[in-house]
Amino acid sequence: MASVVILTDRFPEEALPALGIMGLDLKTEPLSVAALVDVLALSPGVVIVDAAENPGQGLAVLKALRELDARTPCVAIVERRDLERLPWDRVADEFLYPSSPEAEIRLRLSMLRRRAGSGEGNTIRLGPMTLDADTYEVAVAGRRLDLTYKEFQLLRHLASHRGRVFTRPVLLREVWGYGFYGGTRTVDVHIRRLRSKLGPEHEHLIETVRGVGYRAADL
Repeated sequence: MASVVILTDRFPEEALPALGIMGLDLKTEPLSVAALVDVLALSPGVVIVDAAENPGQGLAVLKALRELDARTPCVAIVERRDLERLPWDRVADEFLYPSSPEAEIRLRLSMLRRRAGSGEGNTIRLGPMTLDADTYEVAVAGRRLDLTYKEFQLLRHLASHRGRVFTRPVLLREVWGYGFYGGTRTVDVHIRRLRSKLGPEHEHLIETVRGVGYRAADL
């Protein structure tokens, strides 16, 4: 799917804990009206606004976002006690509670994308490979691959930005997360496993840029 931007003054996993296990192409921006220019420059598929900690500020950001761009789907994270206290329906397309589980988040985002007419964004294609971001299924030339969750996350991240080179430290940060303390060899091991599962005829879909890192082939 297209990228998701969350506006929050906390770590995303503090605002919506289930985000940490979803493997989304997630960008974070401050919870401020001034940040909206940078947010819209990213052309996100969905914008999530953390209004749970500061409902008034969250509402103001959502209102300003609506005035700047009425087309981008937006989701408000709200506490139950604030659900009826403020007019979220005027500024947001969906809402989530901070405690919303992964399944609920995926369902609401999927319905939101469908209403916005962007359901095809769930499938990522890279040459003969197709990756379904909703069902976690990957197939290459019609052959289904049996990937671990982290292998899937890594492949999706690369395929979502094909042609872009990622260093090992960047992949560790963006795929494994800030709380991961393993070394960069972890990336090499997962790349090697992915290439093995793609098979000799398709391992070229993941390219090594010597001295820099890895990228998905720009096919």
